[in-house]
Amino acid sequence: MKPIRTVRRRAAGLLLALALVSTAAGCGDDSSDSADGSKKVSFGYIADYSGSVALAVAQKQGLWKKAGIDPQLKVFTNGPLQVQALGTGNLDFGYLGPGALWLPASGKASIVSVNMLGLADRVIARPGSGIEEPADLKGKKVAVAEGTSGDMILNLALSKAGLKADDITKVAMDASTVVTAFSSGQVDAAATWYPLIDTMKKKVPDLKEISRTEDYYPELTFPNVFVTQPKLASGDPGLVKKVTGVLKSAGDWIAAHPEESETVTADFLKLPAGALKGSTKYVRILPSAELTKLTQDGTVDGWFDELAANFNRMGKLLDPGKAKDYYLGDLYAAAGKADRS
Repeated sequence: MKPIRTVRRRAAGLLLALALVSTAAGCGDDSSDSADGSKKVSFGYIADYSGSVALAVAQKQGLWKKAGIDPQLKVFTNGPLQVQALGTGNLDFGYLGPGALWLPASGKASIVSVNMLGLADRVIARPGSGIEEPADLKGKKVAVAEGTSGDMILNLALSKAGLKADDITKVAMDASTVVTAFSSGQVDAAATWYPLIDTMKKKVPDLKEISRTEDYYPELTFPNVFVTQPKLASGDPGLVKKVTGVLKSAGDWIAAHPEESETVTADFLKLPAGALKGSTKYVRILPSAELTKLTQDGTVDGWFDELAANFNRMGKLLDPGKAKDYYLGDLYAAAGKADRS
C-alpha cells in the first residue's frame, strides 16, 4: 500500500492541475476578470491599417475602459491563423481580410461586424494585349497570387463575362512576382491590388483597369471583418455584444476622422507618423448607422453569400453555409445602443 502522505500529495497535485486548467479555459468565468472588475478578452489583429485601426482607435479613445473590457491584444500575420486560435480557445475575437471569409462560411467563426470595405483590387491589362473588358480575357495569360483578393476579383470578372477558369491561362505566383511578370510583359494581364499597381504603372503607365472592386458594389464587395468563436457567441452573447459595441463606436470615429485615424494607427503600431498616410484611399468606411441599415435590409448577408459562391467556384468552399448562420447581424444592430454617445 502506498503511504497516505504520498497519495495526498498526488491528490493535491491533481486538484492544482485541474484548477489551472479551469483558469486557462475560455473567458466566461470570473478568473478572466481584471483587478478592476473589467472583463479580459483576447483579440487578434494584423499589423497594417485595416487590420488594426479599430483597435488603435478604441484604445486611444478609451472605448474599452468605458465598456468594462480589458483587451489582451495579440498580433498575427494572417486571418487563418486567428481562426485556428479561435478554434482552440486561445483567442476570443479576431480580424479577417476578405480572402479568409471562406472560413466563417464553413462554420469555423462567427462574424460580429464588418470593419471596412476594400476597394483596391483590380484586373489590369497591358496595352496592346487586346483586352478591353473581362470577356477579352479568354485565351490570355493572366498572373495572380492564388487565394488572395486578387484571385477573387479575377473569378468575379470571369463570372461576369460568362467565362470559366480554364478559358484563360492562369499563371499562379506570389504577389511580388506578379508585379515583375506584368511589368516585363511575361503575361497579358494580372489580378492584383493597389499599392502594387502603382509600382506597375511606373513601368507600364498606360495599363488598363478592366475590372474593379467597386464595379460590383453594392451587390457585392470585399469586406474585412471581426469574428469570434461560435461557442462564445452562443454562450456569452452579452459579452460579444459589448465588444461589438466598442467596434461600432470605433468605426464611427474612423468614418468621421479618416486621415487622423491613419496617424492613430501608425502610433499604435509604433511606426513613423506619416507611414500609413493614404491608407484610406482604397477603402470605404461605413458609419454604423449605414451598416446597420444594410444589415437589416439583407444587403450584408448578400455580400457574404455572393462571396461564398465565389469561393465555391474557386474550389475553396465545397458546401458554403448561408450568411444568416454565421453573420450575427441582429447582435450587431443591437450592440452599443444603451451606452454609446
